[in-house]
Amino acid sequence: MILWFTALQIVIAIAAGLFCLIAGLMGRRPSDFTVGALALVEALLIVQVVVAIIAPFVGNPPTGDLLEYWTYLVSAVILPIGGTVWALIDRSRWSTVILGVVALSIAIMLWRMETIWTIQVA
Repeated sequence: MILWFTALQIVIAIAAGLFCLIAGLMGRRPSDFTVGALALVEALLIVQVVVAIIAPFVGNPPTGDLLEYWTYLVSAVILPIGGTVWALIDRSRWSTVILGVVALSIAIMLWRMETIWTIQVA
């Protein structure tokens, strides 16, 4: 993983999560802005998948358990899709809150993925 890219992803995921949480708690239903914030997080996760595939071939192999890392990454890629589907089916303020929780969960998962990639020794 690339540290600056992971940090950027975490900052964007936290910002998207807080935005969606605040919007949901203010009574806003899912909109293009809240779903779009989660779509940005998803797009960055797709880039992270590409980085994770290429990184070992250019001299940046993971030091931790590769299965654990990929489990986190695949789960993180699936979460925004599930949250968006939920938001489109149940168009209530709580769906917007769920989008925020999904984005904040992804921020935590990204930090854990960085730890698995760089700190742990298999």
